[in-house]
Amino acid sequence: MTASRLLVVATKSILKNKMRTLLTMLGIIIGVGAVIIMVAIGQGAQSRIAEQIQNLGTNMIVITAGTSSSGGVSRGSGSYNRLRVRDAELIAQESILLSGVTPVVTTFTQAVGGTGNWRTLINGVGVDYEYIRALTMFDGSFFNQRDVRQMKKVAVLGWTVAENLFPDGDGVGQQIRLRNVPFTIIGVLNPKGQTASGTDQDDQILAPYTTVQTRLRGRSFISQILVNTSNPNDIPAAEEEIAVLMRESHGLAAWEEDDFTVRNQTELAEAAQGTTEVMTLLLAAIASISLLVGGIGIMNIMLVSVTERTKEIGIRMAVGARGSDVLTQFLIESIVMSVFGGALGVLLGFGGSTLLSRFMGWGTEVAPDIVAIAIIFSAAVGIFFGFYPARKAAALNPIDALRYE
Repeated sequence: MTASRLLVVATKSILKNKMRTLLTMLGIIIGVGAVIIMVAIGQGAQSRIAEQIQNLGTNMIVITAGTSSSGGVSRGSGSYNRLRVRDAELIAQESILLSGVTPVVTTFTQAVGGTGNWRTLINGVGVDYEYIRALTMFDGSFFNQRDVRQMKKVAVLGWTVAENLFPDGDGVGQQIRLRNVPFTIIGVLNPKGQTASGTDQDDQILAPYTTVQTRLRGRSFISQILVNTSNPNDIPAAEEEIAVLMRESHGLAAWEEDDFTVRNQTELAEAAQGTTEVMTLLLAAIASISLLVGGIGIMNIMLVSVTERTKEIGIRMAVGARGSDVLTQFLIESIVMSVFGGALGVLLGFGGSTLLSRFMGWGTEVAPDIVAIAIIFSAAVGIFFGFYPARKAAALNPIDALRYE
């Protein structure tokens, strides 16, 4: 019997009992759909994290204060701050790998103006901050090097601050007071949203670091230094270069430990991506259990089918059908149910992913390779769990089969 003829016979046998066939395929449908939905959620999470990391800055390296200890007990990162503006100036002058450098001076205060007041973060930065953090302007412009040098009292508002102080969107050109110091608003940033930790990147005011340090903060030490490279491949070498320049600036001897910390966003991105990949694999593994349950269901139904059709098998063998023909027929029936169930599961997966994305706000991405793997895996389940019933049918003695009641 040809393969096409066997496929027709197997399909007709499946369609004789549509409800039982549908219930048999249900485990495969749910399993494939669950795998696709779980992987889509994981892929969406990875893309969202990558987007958030990119929002933090382009090829950014962060220099922060080092650690201190007392009585052998470490006080933790940032507890020993020797960062100064001159460190950033030295790095900017001497570095050959960096394309942007800015000191960052931070403080919290109440911003008063417009329709009310709003407590927010004040970041005193240089002109390179706009490029390093990949900021874009909604209205107005960023301050320039002349504003920094002359300690101009100008400010750029984050989206959250602008919405709370100037809900009508007319903030540019007006004044606000920061600790009773008047600042003129020259720009409003486009929204960037929250970070992976939930920090609102738009709840901030940017001003020249010279102005913030002299007018608002009053301390010579700065919070951090941000730098970046034009090429991500230069980041490791740039970190080494920064370490050398920082040690020179702080006058550290060869035997002294670094009193600063250098980190880059690539490390953060790799850690976050690694976590989401593990979670995606875990979710997919849990969902795959449904496929195994569906395969067991197929095996049970096929065993029942062999018992019900024992006499039919005997007749086929009596008129010349070989054991291999019977085995192939039952195996094809199992594979057809698995593959068809897998196809319906793919539709369920696409539909479920779309609903989650639209109504629950979860980012999902259905990768084509996952769909192909799900279909292939469902066919493999059909072969694996269908082989034993098919082998049992092929091993029947024709005479015993004809006598079966």
